[in-house]
Amino acid sequence: MRETTGTRVRVFAPATVSNVGPGFDVLGFALHRPGDIVEAERSDAAGVELVEVTGDEGALPVDAQRNAAGISAADVLRRAGPARAAGGLRLWLRKGMPLSSGLGSSGASSAAGAVAANEVLGRPLGIEDVVRSAMAGERAACGSAHADNVAPAVLGGIVLIRCYDPLDLVRLPVPDGLFVAVVHPHCRVSTAEARERLAHHRFALPDIVANTGNMGALVAALHQGDLGLLGRSIEDRLIEPARAGMIPGFSAVKRAALDAGALGCATSGSGPSMFALADADDTAARVAVAMRAAFRIHAALDSDAWVGPISRDGAHLLP
Repeated sequence: MRETTGTRVRVFAPATVSNVGPGFDVLGFALHRPGDIVEAERSDAAGVELVEVTGDEGALPVDAQRNAAGISAADVLRRAGPARAAGGLRLWLRKGMPLSSGLGSSGASSAAGAVAANEVLGRPLGIEDVVRSAMAGERAACGSAHADNVAPAVLGGIVLIRCYDPLDLVRLPVPDGLFVAVVHPHCRVSTAEARERLAHHRFALPDIVANTGNMGALVAALHQGDLGLLGRSIEDRLIEPARAGMIPGFSAVKRAALDAGALGCATSGSGPSMFALADADDTAARVAVAMRAAFRIHAALDSDAWVGPISRDGAHLLP
């Protein structure tokens, strides 16, 4: 039995929407809910022990070396160095979100694990190193150390990854009056499978040009608070068409969202969740109802929905 020292901390990390239309692997934003909780405390034994995982119906490993939360926490220990990280950590992970949902499930676990470890150790790492540690968990879970989920999960708000080597994160403004509806149909899309679908895909130059224009316009719209321009910019001519067939009812759901008043609608990450932006809370709620109905009618799928503003808060301590 490992002996423990110090206080146990509880950290919540939110679900995230990544890609946001044209921003494959470089753009994401945080939601208020759902999310994951990691509890952490110091231990007198070296390394990381993952004591328990709940809320996952037994799907995830309770082995810290194979679980995103444990891997991220271990990377924090490594970066903190032996002087700050004497002994080790014990973790408890509570999943509060669906797996393989396109909502950054592994990203939330990774972010919560990294932030909790950093808190227990007395915050030896700066925020970008915490993101780097969370990326280590993402690499283990998805096969790629992308940051479009973990960066907003750690930082909150809307985050642009300008560069991965060296890592350069840009926090973008969240316009007032912007609301989001996220709908998760009760099916799964493997992130690894979705990325494999792109491995040998060829993209046409006009589509690349279109995405470049949409990405630039999206960033400008956020700075200008131009919600109409923002909605027009939520268009992906590259990745989404290659993956749309993995989401049952995709075209009908997108059409339903726009018909209900959405500014724009696209896949959340690799799916199957989809998100839509709106200029009012009641509009976002109406859009969510329409999207859920479309999934039910056109794909025979029940779904869950979350409606509200983009969260400006990333991973944070709970009482």
